[in-house]
Amino acid sequence: MESLLRWGIENSTSETDGSNPPPAPRQDLDPGIIDMILGKSDAELMKEDMAVAKDDSRSEAARVEALDHLEMLIEQIDNANNLEKLQMWSPLHSLITSAPTASIKMQALWVIGTALQNNPAAQDAYASHDPLPVLTSFLEPSPSSTSQIRSKAIYALSGLLKHNASAVTALSRPDVDGWEKLRESLQDPDLGVRRKALFLLSALLIPNASRTEPSSSGARQPIHANSHAANLADPSRTNTAEPTLQALHAHGILDAVVTGLTQPVPSGNDGDVPGPDADFEEKGVALLRTYAVSCARDFSPSQKKALRAWFDAEKKDPQVASDRWGLSSGESDALFSKVA
Repeated sequence: MESLLRWGIENSTSETDGSNPPPAPRQDLDPGIIDMILGKSDAELMKEDMAVAKDDSRSEAARVEALDHLEMLIEQIDNANNLEKLQMWSPLHSLITSAPTASIKMQALWVIGTALQNNPAAQDAYASHDPLPVLTSFLEPSPSSTSQIRSKAIYALSGLLKHNASAVTALSRPDVDGWEKLRESLQDPDLGVRRKALFLLSALLIPNASRTEPSSSGARQPIHANSHAANLADPSRTNTAEPTLQALHAHGILDAVVTGLTQPVPSGNDGDVPGPDADFEEKGVALLRTYAVSCARDFSPSQKKALRAWFDAEKKDPQVASDRWGLSSGESDALFSKVA
């Protein structure tokens, strides 16, 4: 739309009776004046932000501010897809590995996560840079991997993994070791990181339909180029439940979830007091319900024993299921029956 407006201004003329040929485009309009009227395009602003973010001579504050503005721009899915067209994925990925400060790395991870959210085209574009080994490396607590960086790394992983079965399967690669690191994140010193890791695992476990409804004519409908064309071309791509179910057992993740609920890890990093956390509990119970009810899987005897004792203690408060876990009476009964 901006391009059409710009063309209209540059080529506007007075009305004629049609007897004369159209005049040549006007050359007397200053592009700077047009920019002042219409403003710069989002693509130009994105390029300017990236130039500042990459510039080692700029201050940390300026580089973080540029990335913050870029993150705001790519909340629009068209701008997110322009990262590939403008060849920005490579320098953006380089920032999370080579930026000199944690603040710049964290902000770059934020941009990446936002660009990938519900955007299969962006997922595929970023996956071509093989980012999983780098993203999962941030999940290990260390002086260079602060809780804020670990949190944003899970945010970026969430954008890359959701509804993307091939990326979820790649978590099992030896150089990625993603499932082990996600399991360890459930015991992270920071409660916020534990919550985000649990929410991601729960989202990956939700069963997705892998078939599309046929058209009334029975003919395959054309798939037009768009952000979700990859999902339309291969609906099974969105089915992340199966590899996640396998990983829950193979990597001891389900045991870690049960332990996290029944034996909560004390944390004071973000102002929390030691003991159970309502948000973590709600996310954990949601995962257990998805596993046992939606996916129709059984708990092991030791898991049943731990959960049964915990449920019995929690059920002394009749409102706990609805108020703290967000479950209806039917949903809680279906879950409780799986450990009876």
